[in-house]
This record gives sequence, C-alpha cells and structure tokens, in this order.
Amino acid sequence: MIHVLSRYGIVLIVSLLCFGNLHAADSTQALTLEKALASVEAMHPDLLAAQADRNAAVADRDIAASRTDTSINFEGILRSGAVSTPPNNILPDNSVRLTARKTLYDFGRSSAAEQAGISELNAREADLITAKERRRLDVMSRYFDVLIADMQYTADNELMAVVYVSFDHGKDNFAAGKISSVDLAALESQYQDTLAKRTLSVQRQRITRALLANAMNRPGDLPGDLLEPKLEGNSRLLPEYDTLISIMLENNPRLLAQREMLAASQQRLASLRAENRPTLDAEIQAADYSRTALTRDNLSAGLILSWPLYQGNRADSRVAKEFAQLTKVQANSEKLKMDLTQSLLETYLEIVQLQSSGRSAALKQVEHRDLVLERSRGLYEMELKSNLGTSMTDTVEANLRVRRTEYQLALDFTRLEAMLGKPLEAKLKKSSR
Repeated sequence: MIHVLSRYGIVLIVSLLCFGNLHAADSTQALTLEKALASVEAMHPDLLAAQADRNAAVADRDIAASRTDTSINFEGILRSGAVSTPPNNILPDNSVRLTARKTLYDFGRSSAAEQAGISELNAREADLITAKERRRLDVMSRYFDVLIADMQYTADNELMAVVYVSFDHGKDNFAAGKISSVDLAALESQYQDTLAKRTLSVQRQRITRALLANAMNRPGDLPGDLLEPKLEGNSRLLPEYDTLISIMLENNPRLLAQREMLAASQQRLASLRAENRPTLDAEIQAADYSRTALTRDNLSAGLILSWPLYQGNRADSRVAKEFAQLTKVQANSEKLKMDLTQSLLETYLEIVQLQSSGRSAALKQVEHRDLVLERSRGLYEMELKSNLGTSMTDTVEANLRVRRTEYQLALDFTRLEAMLGKPLEAKLKKSSR
C-alpha cells in the first residue's frame, strides 16, 4: 500500500509541475478580475466600431447644422461677344464676381435635419455604452471560464493519477498471475480514456486563456495565474420584478438608442417633406467687368425666394423611403422591448433560483463529498479500500459546482445592471424617493 501511495504521489507531483510550467510560461504575475475589467476601456475592435459610428453621427449632425451656413463663391469668366451696333466688332466681355449667400429661412427643412442629426448622435452614444457593457460581460465570462478550466484540470488530473496507479498496480498483478489479460486491458483502456480527458483539460486551459486575452484586447498575451474574486455582491437582495421592469424601460441604453433613432427618423421625414417649401436667401455680390454697361452693378445686395413648384417624383420617393425606415425602427423598438423584458425575467428568476436552492444544493453536495472523503481516508489508512482518489475527485467536482454557481450569479447581476442602465443600488435608491 505504501508503494502504491508513493507512485500515486509521484504522478500528482509531476502533473502539478507541468501545470505550473504552463502558467509560468504565459505570465509571471497573477491577474485579478479588477485588472481584467480595467481593460474594458481599451480600444477593442468592438469599441472602435461603436466609436466610429458615433463619430459618423457627429459628422452627420454637423453637416445638417451647416445647411444654412454662409457660402462665399468666386467666379472668373473669360468671354467674348459682338456688339449690336456697327461695325459689330467682337470684343472681350470678361468679369470677376465675389458672391456671398446665406439661407435666412427654409421653412423647417434645415432645423428638422439638424434635430435628426442630434437624435442619431444620442443613439450612437447609447450604443457606445451598450458596447462597453458587452465588453464587461465578455471579460467577466472569459475570466470565469479560465478559473473553471483550471479547476476542471485539477479534477481530471486527480482522476488520472488514481487510474494510473490502478493500471500500474494491475501490471504488477498481471505479472504475478493474479489478474487476466482482459482485466489488464480494461485497466489500460480506462487509463487511456482518462489521460485523453486530462489532455483536453490542458488544451481547454490554453484556449480559455487565449479567449480572455482577446477579450482584454491583448491577443497572444496569455495570462498565467488568476486570482479567485470575492464576488461579495452575489448576496444582494432583489426588488420586485415589476420595479425592475419600469426601471429598465426608462433607462436601458438599447431602448434609449431605439427611441433616439425613432426621433431621428421622424425628424428626417419632416425635413424631406419640407423639400417642397420655399427657401429665402440673402445675397451680396461684388463684381468687375471688362466692358461697361448701364445694367451692370459693381456691388449689389438682395433677397432671393426660391420655390420648387415641380420636382417630379424625387421628393415623394425619398419621403416614402424614409417612412419605410421609420416603420422598421418602430418595429425593431417593439421587438427589442419584448426581448429585453423576457431577458430580464429569465435573469431575475435565475438569480432568485441560484441564491436560494441552487447555492444551497451546491453547498450540501460539498458537505456530503467532504464527509465521504474523510471516510475514504480512514478506509485507505486501514487498507480496506483504495477509492481515496475517486473521493478526492468527487470533492473537487463538488467545489467546482459551487464556483460555477457563484460565477453565474456574478454574471447575472452584471447583466441585470446592464439592462437597467446603471448600478442596481443607484437605481433602487432613485426609485425609492
């Protein structure tokens, strides 16, 4: 039995050393959840795309606001013409003109376009907030995946050590004629299956670290050891579901973005409908001519009223297209409201379940596995049974279930706060006033 125990310990030590070398090769400093979440503000490609959409909205707003800006144009004309009186000579008729024009009033066309630009900018800023919340959830989820992969490796490595010792002991028994070749083959098959599972666990450790590095916008820079977060907020009390619904409908960034996009579409529609209305411009012109004439002014100023009496089907087609877009935005807004309401309900119920029965069941399983482990240790010391390794594996699995529960709770609370638009505590204080 002492010989078996020593072989069992050697396998464990070698496996743990390999596990430690994997971490040491990737990083020399342990990563915390707080440090990982600090990377959310880094310019990840998802954030860059959202920022680009916001910048484009800023440009569209400025373009709309500039529709009534003063324009100054310079013209230089080289021209020749024949006089109407004899001898009908062809003489140069060159001129230069400097013209300044400003739209004084266009009957709501430019103001509606500018309001549309402002509303779309507000929508893009809300989308940027949503993108950051998604990055936060992704980083948290990837961080927890690494911790779970490490714990799963511990369980699989423990089981492999147990199975290897059984297989190694079986070879001795086969050589002594105590077991048949069929029994030895069964032990070897079990060992190979367990080894393959452990190899997959090692690969999963690297894969989850690569995904976390990408989420932190550090591709290729795989983190090493990760510290277990405290997750003290997992025991927070939840208000009534109806209270959360009203908070979400008022403050959810995605709903805010949809409302702003709806307002922008309505304003664009108003601007397009105003295309059939007149435009009043003020114009000042300074000019000089190579040929003098009584009808030519070197300096002039005036008001110009332009009224489009007929534009064919151009204006009506643009109005019809924008109206279709408005209908689509309205439909998307209603669909989003249904999806968010359903998501909020599912998240709310999952938090309630995990805080009550889910957490209790996981802790009870740990308590049971600890008792079984203690009994297995006693039987092992008395050389009555050799299932100590299996019991240790079951204990690791039970603890893994507890951590999964806590990780899911943390993700659910973060997802809930993202749907509410602000931290849960702040929204509850505001709603209680």
